[in-house]
Amino acid sequence: MKVFYCQNCKHQVFFQNTVCENCSSVLGFQLNRNTMGTFAKIDALTWRSLDLEDQSLYYKPCYNYHTYQSCNWVIPAEQDNPYCESCQLTHIIPDLSEPHHLTYWKQIEAAKRRFLYLTKQLDIFPRPKTNENDHLGLQFNFLMPYDNQPVMTGHANGVITLNASEADVIIRVKTRMDMKENYRTLLGHFRHESGHYYFDLMKHHCPHWLEEFRHYFGDERTDYGQALEQYYENGPPQNWSDFYVSRYACAHPWEDWAETWAHYLHMADTLDTAFHAGLNLEGQLCIDPQIHFKEPPLLAEDFELTINNWFALTYVLNALNRSMGLDDGYPFVLSTSVLDKLRFIHRGLLHIHTLLLAKH
Repeated sequence: MKVFYCQNCKHQVFFQNTVCENCSSVLGFQLNRNTMGTFAKIDALTWRSLDLEDQSLYYKPCYNYHTYQSCNWVIPAEQDNPYCESCQLTHIIPDLSEPHHLTYWKQIEAAKRRFLYLTKQLDIFPRPKTNENDHLGLQFNFLMPYDNQPVMTGHANGVITLNASEADVIIRVKTRMDMKENYRTLLGHFRHESGHYYFDLMKHHCPHWLEEFRHYFGDERTDYGQALEQYYENGPPQNWSDFYVSRYACAHPWEDWAETWAHYLHMADTLDTAFHAGLNLEGQLCIDPQIHFKEPPLLAEDFELTINNWFALTYVLNALNRSMGLDDGYPFVLSTSVLDKLRFIHRGLLHIHTLLLAKH
């Protein structure tokens, strides 16, 4: 993620901020300009940009920013839709009259905005789903489970459903331990489930892409229900890490794709943050891991350098965590097979961007 600065006092601000901690100016993310904007309030729904280069000049806070403080995006004042580009994608939210639901919803929306920020940088930002037959749009439903009414996180036909109770860290950690997953976050859910969405886009509109997909991930026409049943009954093979990025990726080619896609997004966002923070690493010896950026890592032409920088970054990240008595921040091993899958995803991003651009 980029480094943002208050346009009033030049103090550093962050993607989730609503107010500059240094000068108390009002902040809001501007998707149309890909930056955190700084504003002077004319009234509650009319904000003037403090950036002299901003051609739009006047903005309004998203409805969910102004009403619930569950968003921090702004939109041009002349826009008819009161919701920002992120909130337009959300269709169902938890019942806000129930205790804790507003807190859960805010955490989920914050993770969604972080996910969407990266899709913007990768030129694959989704548009809202218009109807059941719309195979290009995307919709989010955030549901709370109730007695005899469980909620399964998943994707179907451009609708991503999240179990909102996982915004509770205790429930999420318990689920992670029960499922034997070494990484489970709200942001991770968005990245994984979006993998299914983008897969469907390619499957429906670029069928020739499937041939290469099957070379790396296997035949997705394999019975999904039967494959999951077998996975949950027998678990992954002993040598699963030689071919898959996670245990769950073994379940079916769809899940292998979604897990690897999510991992690609993890790598992209983390390396992008390191790049914009000016991070470089010189090893003590020539054989030590080193980090050198010769171009921005997102959509980089030299993906091999991106991979090398990723290995060096995660090596240092884990070493620092161990020095503090913490678990590894990056508990994964990327085999040759997984790296080939990541290369395939990197090449495919251009196809997805072209597809979305043509169909908007």
